[in-house]
Amino acid sequence: MAFAQKIKAMALKRNGIQRSSSSTAAVAEVSRPAHSDNAHADGKGNMGSSGPENNVEAGVSAMAAAQAIWGKTGFRLVILGFSFFPKIHTNPCVPSELDNSTVYTYKNYSTSEFNQLSVLGTLNTAAVIVFAVVKPPIAKISNVIGRGYTLVFTISCYVLSYILMASAQTIGAYAGGFVLYNIGQSGTNVMTNVILTDLFSPRWRAFAIGVSFFPFLITPWVAAFIVASVVAGNGIGWRWGIGMFAILMPFGSSFIIGTLLYYQRKAKKMGVLVSQKMTLHEFCSEIDLGGMLLFVGGLACLLLPLTFAAQLPEGWRSPWIIALLVIGIALLVCLGFYEKYVAVYPVMPPSYFKNLTISVSLLMLALDNLGFSATHTYLYSWSIVSYNLDVRTATFLNSTMSVMQCLVGITAGWWMGRSGRYKWLVVLGACIRLIGYGIMIRLRTQDSTIGELFAQQLIQGTGSGIISTALLVVPTTVVPRAQIPQLLALALCCVFLGSSIGSTIAGGIYTNTMRESLWKWLGLKTSPVLIESLYNSITGELPDWGTPERIAINYAYSDIVTYITYAAIGAAAPGIILALLLPNKELPE
Repeated sequence: MAFAQKIKAMALKRNGIQRSSSSTAAVAEVSRPAHSDNAHADGKGNMGSSGPENNVEAGVSAMAAAQAIWGKTGFRLVILGFSFFPKIHTNPCVPSELDNSTVYTYKNYSTSEFNQLSVLGTLNTAAVIVFAVVKPPIAKISNVIGRGYTLVFTISCYVLSYILMASAQTIGAYAGGFVLYNIGQSGTNVMTNVILTDLFSPRWRAFAIGVSFFPFLITPWVAAFIVASVVAGNGIGWRWGIGMFAILMPFGSSFIIGTLLYYQRKAKKMGVLVSQKMTLHEFCSEIDLGGMLLFVGGLACLLLPLTFAAQLPEGWRSPWIIALLVIGIALLVCLGFYEKYVAVYPVMPPSYFKNLTISVSLLMLALDNLGFSATHTYLYSWSIVSYNLDVRTATFLNSTMSVMQCLVGITAGWWMGRSGRYKWLVVLGACIRLIGYGIMIRLRTQDSTIGELFAQQLIQGTGSGIISTALLVVPTTVVPRAQIPQLLALALCCVFLGSSIGSTIAGGIYTNTMRESLWKWLGLKTSPVLIESLYNSITGELPDWGTPERIAINYAYSDIVTYITYAAIGAAAPGIILALLLPNKELPE
């Protein structure tokens, strides 16, 4: 908070602030580098300088200037804006709130309507790739144009995506809207966390982010009733279920956007902040356009083969799969050299990866979400088919882990704020996560009770709530204030990179084994038409509940879920070792 306090003291000293040459002095003062939140992070307190020594990006200065003048009223208005905002949009490590709790579920019905349920894993993976790669660029842009204007852009992407998905007549059109949806969701996601870290000290950031999830303790249960009503025979249908958010989202976000833009404009009028014109070259330099293109292109080329290799006859031997992998690796290698020797304001400073706290945190976040995504990609459809759950109960099951994750995250954040420690809390979370997957091997089968299905979700939510809350915040304490947005973006990128790989694994297992499992349990004399229908849709003609055919289908589906769980437990196994490697430092006040 020292950066904003410095500006505030300057504003008070100026006492009214004349808009002349003294305004230029104000900007010069605002444009000094931010101090590190944790000066002992590297022994120097200046790890990974993000640009020329005497400059801080305009967006960082704008936020600090707004904080300097808004006082208690402005702070309360921003918090009030958050009380509306998170009820609708998706927060960082929780897969859904009201928006995503419903849109996430509607995917099952939209893909089934297009007879393309089997592409659900691919759709999830492609969307999550987009979700991951756009985070660093959006965070970097927010440092240049400001938090409020960046939110305007991301909400606009949201609204357009709702319109495209709701009106789609083909799976391709729906997929295009869903990708745009993830751009808006990803940007809003990272901006929420950036603003919260602007507002709170390092010790209490985890608690603040955890509390921002509080509405999620309510919205999934509300969403279950909404989904059940929307997809019912006499309901409005999934298209209108998605379309209504084109109205709700702008309304819910208007409070926080309006507050940020109002105080930013007020700071300009007071002379605390002066707009600076920049050339196109300067703008591209500040957002690190070259680095962003290398990062986005390299990561996309690396992850696309993971999505499609399993669906090709030649698999990993396909020439274009090999070509994409080679290009992706080459671009990411070039990114390292570009960021070190060329970039003036690097979007991903190489110094990040030399820091043990950052490296371990990013890897653990990726592995944790790999397991989560793998075990949840087909959870909803499996519970509908194999347990004959109604839409509402299946939605409850799908959201239970995330609700528990939210509740535990708030508790973990409070404990971190009070104690200033995090290492052994993370070790505990990693142990619970691994034990939870072991229990899931036993309980996520056709022979479990409904209560056992919910119990395993609660256990997993406990472990993941600790890991996601702590490790999203801890890396931000070892970099300068101005670099927090891009480091948060990188952390969230790793979260959804892990999710992408998890969805890829789940989709690959489903694609390569579901038909064989159906043949195995239903018998070789089963109609190929029925096999394809069961493979591609959960809304097709299923045999009556309790019949031998339906029981066979239930066991076939449960086999697939078990295979996916084995992959998740493999991802969770290294977590305990990584947690023990974390430095045991105290979070600064």
